Amino acid sequence: QVQLVESGGGVIQAGGSLALFCEHSETRIKIYTVGWWRQYPGKEREPVATVSTRDGVIYYADDVKGRFTLQGHPGTLMMNLLMSNVKPEDTAVYYCGFNPPGINYWGRGTQVTVFA
Repeated sequence: QVQLVESGGGVIQAGGSLALFCEHSETRIKIYTVGWWRQYPGKEREPVATVSTRDGVIYYADDVKGRFTLQGHPGTLMMNLLMSNVKPEDTAVYYCGFNPPGINYWGRGTQVTVFA
């Protein structure tokens, strides 16, 4: 069982900056995707910023490119999301994820609320 510990999040005014922090406990699995996903009410969870150990390429959702930065490296135990110039549409529950092939591990989720 992979443990994911999240922190950060909260309420912030549009245009501000916020950081989400995640630590995981897994050191034996070598092939996985790690990063942050978000979930809007009534919607499916979707990737925001993720990176895979297969190629090391960081994926960003189109609407966060240039504003969010995934900080960390797949080989480390930390994966942080730096959010800048946040917008009301960034309001969602954000989940840290650690996903080897065929299985998904998630943190408990942290609420981010951006007000205009």
